[in-house]
Amino acid sequence: MADPVAVPSTEDGSEAKIVAVYKGANNTVTAAQSSADALAAVRKDIADVLNSKNLAFLFGSGCSSARNDKDEELGVPTMQPMATAFLSDRSGKYRATKTDRTRLRNSLGLNLDDQIFRENLEALMEVLYGYQFALRTSEKPAMQAICKVVEKVINNIRGYILDVCTNGRFNNGDSTVLGTYQQFYRRLIQRDRALARPWVFTLNYDLFSETAMDRLGIPYINGFLGSIERRFNPAAFRYSLSEQLDTSSRKWSSVDSLVYFAKLHGSVSWESREDGLFPVVETAPRLLTADRLLIYPTPSKQNASFASPYSDMFREFQTRVARDQSVLISLGYSFGDEHVNNIIFQALTIPTFRLVAFVDPSANETVKRLRALNDPRIWIIGTEERGADWKGHYFASFVEDFMSAESANDADKAIENVLMELLKRSGNDKNSDDE
Repeated sequence: MADPVAVPSTEDGSEAKIVAVYKGANNTVTAAQSSADALAAVRKDIADVLNSKNLAFLFGSGCSSARNDKDEELGVPTMQPMATAFLSDRSGKYRATKTDRTRLRNSLGLNLDDQIFRENLEALMEVLYGYQFALRTSEKPAMQAICKVVEKVINNIRGYILDVCTNGRFNNGDSTVLGTYQQFYRRLIQRDRALARPWVFTLNYDLFSETAMDRLGIPYINGFLGSIERRFNPAAFRYSLSEQLDTSSRKWSSVDSLVYFAKLHGSVSWESREDGLFPVVETAPRLLTADRLLIYPTPSKQNASFASPYSDMFREFQTRVARDQSVLISLGYSFGDEHVNNIIFQALTIPTFRLVAFVDPSANETVKRLRALNDPRIWIIGTEERGADWKGHYFASFVEDFMSAESANDADKAIENVLMELLKRSGNDKNSDDE
């Protein structure tokens, strides 16, 4: 067993916030720099990046995950802990029963307790879908029977993924993850109104972004139009929102808090209906009557992304990152999706494109290859110390420590002061009425 790594601390004994910044192949943070100086330098760099001509964000599963001091999940777990939890569940609604496990092992030699499956839900789905494809072609009753077991486990995995994306501590009063999203969008809309409106692309199925923007009153365009039935129409991404400046003349100005938002892998709030010109409908999850439109972590997900509405979403993603002087900031994403990576890699052929990835610099071979390119347009920012509690590549760290420019902090405090003053006045008015 390897010796534990000592994590540096500050003068007051608290853990120092250590971050590595790779602009190309080399870490630009020197040993002579204090952690505070390194954070300040990154904060300044990010402030400049946020003022880029064309700005886009890519959210991965890490953005919607957070754990408390007891190591309990407060949001939606990432794929590895999700796989471990599913295969460890012996009594839940969505699980692989003991009988199912025994039949799969005896008939196919497939051991669901294999370590590779406990660490990678996509690997398990890949094997199950492979067996399903082969067994469906068999005319033998025994093979048809085991095929039903395979399909049952597949459906249970799909049900489990949907369940953890809609039910959890975040659905029972805990606002940790939602609060981080709200803070992100509150600061994002402070972007200079003279610049193009930002785009946020997410690979997550959950509703944290939509809920955060709704609660903050931030207008966003996500490809759906309508009121009673919001239906997907890709033409919506060509629209903008404007406000009338002068009622006596036709003077209009774009709403500067507008955000464009696209869910590349679908959503727990989408379903397909047979009626209407536009079949994909967005509504509250509790009102859905059909299967959700999600791209599950399967070997066929790249092909699934070619179908509508996913193809329209990916087309927007490809178009936005290919624009002149574009910056893509990836958060909570470890470059595990080949079809997403291909678009990013294609964008790197454009001289003015820049990639800012908040990820563990040694997360996997793809991240290491990005560093090895020694391209100054590729920034890899994160914490390399394994034993550190604070990680520079976490979504919450980005929002709280790197996105928090002084101007943003001042604005937040000003808004908070105004709200507190209004609440105070409201309370005084109520007391006066009672008297």
